[in-house]
Amino acid sequence: MILFLFHAPIAWAQEEERPCYGDTIIVGSIGDASNLIPMLASDSASHTICDLIYNGLVKYDKDLNLVGDLAEDWEISPDGKTITFHLRRGVRWHDGVEFTAEDVLFGFRTITSPKTPTAYSGDYLEVKRAEVLDKYTFRVIYREPFAPGLASWGSLVVLPKHLLEGQDITTSRLTRHPIGTGPYRFKQWVTGEKIVLESNHEYFEGRPYIDGYIYRIIPDPATMFLELKAGGIDWMGLTPLQYRRQTNYPAFEREFHKYKYLPFSYTYLGYNLLSPKFQDKRVRQAISYAIDKEEIVKVVLLGLGVVATGPYKPGTWYYNPHVKRYPYDPQRAKQLLREAGWRDTDGDGVLDKGGVPFEFTIMLNWGNQSRLKAAEIIQWRLRQVGIRVKLRVMEWASFINEYIDKKRFEAVILGWSTGVDPDQYDIWHSSKTGYKELNFISYKNKEVDDLLVKARRVFAREQRRKYYFRFQEILAEEQPYTFLYVPYALPVIHARFRGIKPAAAGITYNFIRWYVPKREQRFLR
Repeated sequence: MILFLFHAPIAWAQEEERPCYGDTIIVGSIGDASNLIPMLASDSASHTICDLIYNGLVKYDKDLNLVGDLAEDWEISPDGKTITFHLRRGVRWHDGVEFTAEDVLFGFRTITSPKTPTAYSGDYLEVKRAEVLDKYTFRVIYREPFAPGLASWGSLVVLPKHLLEGQDITTSRLTRHPIGTGPYRFKQWVTGEKIVLESNHEYFEGRPYIDGYIYRIIPDPATMFLELKAGGIDWMGLTPLQYRRQTNYPAFEREFHKYKYLPFSYTYLGYNLLSPKFQDKRVRQAISYAIDKEEIVKVVLLGLGVVATGPYKPGTWYYNPHVKRYPYDPQRAKQLLREAGWRDTDGDGVLDKGGVPFEFTIMLNWGNQSRLKAAEIIQWRLRQVGIRVKLRVMEWASFINEYIDKKRFEAVILGWSTGVDPDQYDIWHSSKTGYKELNFISYKNKEVDDLLVKARRVFAREQRRKYYFRFQEILAEEQPYTFLYVPYALPVIHARFRGIKPAAAGITYNFIRWYVPKREQRFLR
C-alpha cells in the first residue's frame, strides 16, 4: 500500500485544460549518468535516462500489473517454462530502422555473453533456449519454471542489432549516444552538467506532450533548491528539511506541487565481508545495536521515513514483520563486542584486538545530505561503544567505479531501489560477487542461495512468501548490512505541469501524458 500526500497550489483550476504539446521540463539531480546502455549501468541516474530512451517487452502499469510494452501480448505454457511474445509491428528505432524480434534475440545474447560486464545476467542465464519464430514473434524456453521470468523482459535487454552487432558493447558509441525506441530521443550529454532529450514524435504510444527533457547535474541539494525557486529547474527531490520547513508558504505552494510516498527502496550501512573486522556476525550485530535507527528517522528524516528491517519495504506481500530487530541497545553492543574479543586494553576509549584498534572508514557519495547526516550520527553512536569511525565523502562516479566495483572499501552507506518483484538474486546470491556485480560486499550463505533459487522456481505467492520470509530472517540474524531506513520519496514539480496522477507505481508511469497548457509554456520550439 503506497500513501500519497499531494499538496495542491492555492489557486487550482476547477477543470484542467485540454492536453497540448510543447515546453521542456528541467530535472535536477545530484549525480550524473555513467552509461546509457541499460545492461551496463547499475546507478539510478543512468536508468532514469535510459527509461525514457528504451523500451522493454513488458512494463508495470499504474497499479503494478505487468502489461505489454514492445510486446502486444504473450502466452505462457502450462508448465511455466515457455513464454512466447508477440511483438508490436511498425515500431522503429530512433534512426528509422524497424524494430524486430532479431533485436530482442541480439540483446539476450549480449546480456548473457561472458564478455559483457553486466550485473543483470542472472535472470537470462535461466533461459535454456531463445529463438526468433518470425519477424514479430520471440520465444524463450526456461530450464525450469522461473517466477520472475516475465517481469525480467523489461528495458534491460532490447538493443539495436543493426548498430551493435560485431562491436564491443562497452566501447560502443551508444554508451554516450544511445539509440532506442522510447518516447524520448537522445540529443546531448555534457558530462557533469546536463543530458538533453527531445520527444519522439513517432512514438508508438503517441507523441509525448512535453517536447524536451533536460537532466541537470547539481551535486549540492541546497544549490539545487535555489535553482528550483529561481526557475532554473522544474523538478527535484526535496530533502526532509526542505519538505517540512522550507516549502510551506503561500508563494511556494502556488508555484509548485509536492508529493510524498514510500518507494521500493531502502538505505543501509554495508560491510566489506572480506575484511577481517566484519567477518564475525557478533561484530555486525553489535554495530546494529549501537546505532539508533529511530533517532536517524526522527532527526535526519524529520519523520519522513520508516526504520528498515531488511531489503523490502513494509506493506508488501513479501515483507516479513517478525524478523529479529535491533533496537538501540549500547550495552548489548558492548557485550557482543567483548564476546568477539574486542576490549579496550590500553584505556584510550577505543576497543582493540591483538594490538589493532577497532577503527574503520565509512564511504558515501556527495550530495545526499540525509546519508551524510546519518553517517555523522552513526560515527557518534559507535564512538560511545569504543569504535572509531572516519567518514569519506566522494564524487559518485569515482565512488562506484574505483571503490565499490573494486571492493576498495571497509563500509559504505548506500541505497537500493528494489523493484516490484521480490527476487533478490543479483544482490545476495554468492555467485554475484564479481567485478561490477551487485553483491559487492561478498556475502555468501548457502541457505540464502538455496532460498533465492527456490523462490524463483515457484509461482504460487504463498510458497514464494515462505521462502522470502526465511531469507529475511537469515539476513536479520547475520546483519551483512545494518538496514537503516526506508526514506519517503519527496518530489516537487512546477505547477504548470498537468496530468500527474499519483498511483501505486509512483508518479512517473504516465510521464508521456504530462503536459503544460499553452499559455503557461516557457520553452517554445
